[in-house]
Amino acid sequence: MTLPSIPLAGVIGNPIAHSKSPVLHGHWLKTYDIAGHYVPLEVEADALGDVLRAMPKMGFVGCNVTIPHKERVMQFVDQITDRATLIGAVNTLIFLNDGSILGDNTDGYGFIENLRQGAPEWDASAGPAVVLGAGGAARAVVASLLDAGAPEILLTNRTRVRADKLREDFGARVKVVEWVQAGNILEEGATLVNTTSLGMTGKSELRVPMDGLRKETVVTDLVYSPLTTNFLRTANEIGCVTVDGLGMLLHQAVPGFERWFGRRPVVDDETRRVVLG
Repeated sequence: MTLPSIPLAGVIGNPIAHSKSPVLHGHWLKTYDIAGHYVPLEVEADALGDVLRAMPKMGFVGCNVTIPHKERVMQFVDQITDRATLIGAVNTLIFLNDGSILGDNTDGYGFIENLRQGAPEWDASAGPAVVLGAGGAARAVVASLLDAGAPEILLTNRTRVRADKLREDFGARVKVVEWVQAGNILEEGATLVNTTSLGMTGKSELRVPMDGLRKETVVTDLVYSPLTTNFLRTANEIGCVTVDGLGMLLHQAVPGFERWFGRRPVVDDETRRVVLG
């Protein structure tokens, strides 16, 4: 009698010890009584290709990819989804039965689902979205906001050239504003998003004047350590609906888990509690 194989998945990064993904996926595997394992894998950049080719032979059905490999991994995939191509990064790999690798990016999905869960009345089409930052996370956010119906993105970044590149890639609905003018555009936004690492534990604070922010604006921060950043605290005091960044991490994991383990997990209060420890 042949015993059924136990599916393996994991997360590849460097460093990886800080990742909350093993706790998250481990919780879902236990909750749904699924025989499977999810492990952290610290992989050097020059070993990435060898590791990916070996993983299916070891019983892996897929994996997540995190910093610093999200762009580099694209050279090793056989198929890539449209949204991953648009964002220019891959965070989810599926090892297909024919031995090929499919690359996807679920960060934008996670961002939108987190907003919808944390601010049920939120409507992308209600007005422009102000996006602070133009790094990899911003690309996922801008792509998903445009897809969800935001009429315009007002984009600002400390380094202008990165913002200009993003506008070039995403088109006329993205308007670049100088970083020193960031405080002046907040009143135009129906949605305000911080995609920078400013305000994160151990990083500098986000110093954008927020006195122009309207209480009708939905405000979210991709930072989740601390869970309530000073940026969100200020928005709360103004009266805005605010959404913390933890839910994006949780929701972006849903499509991968479903593909690998055959069950669509639910992001609920218990999931948040477990991941926060």
